[in-house]
Amino acid sequence: MVDVSAKPVTRRVAEASCLVRLAPATLDRLDRLPKGDAFAVARIAGVQAAKRTSEWIPLAHPLPLDQVEIGFAGREGGLEIRARVVATARTGAEMEALTACAAAALALYDMVKAVERGAVVTELRLESKSGGARGDWTRDE
Repeated sequence: MVDVSAKPVTRRVAEASCLVRLAPATLDRLDRLPKGDAFAVARIAGVQAAKRTSEWIPLAHPLPLDQVEIGFAGREGGLEIRARVVATARTGAEMEALTACAAAALALYDMVKAVERGAVVTELRLESKSGGARGDWTRDE
């Protein structure tokens, strides 16, 4: 791990997203699958993963998280998952946001695999980050 002890504590916000490619019929029943409500399970998985990022990513610093939000939006070709993480810390929350998205997508896959084995998790990416010495960054499209 790098030494961040000399860095100031600032408010850090990071947003990430990914896409789970699903058939329209699967997308229409995410709240009533054989295992239950995919949205609820994926949301909890994302929050839990964000809180444990330093256990998953070997060189990530453990962060005291102030907020984790997981959101979903239907999109052509599937379901977009977005994570927003807020922390007041010496290092950014980018890995926590990415880990939250990845875990939410994996939980969603687990929920839909009984009805659609061909689901694909794709396009995991950082969308924006703010705070810290390097300032704000937003993905240009």
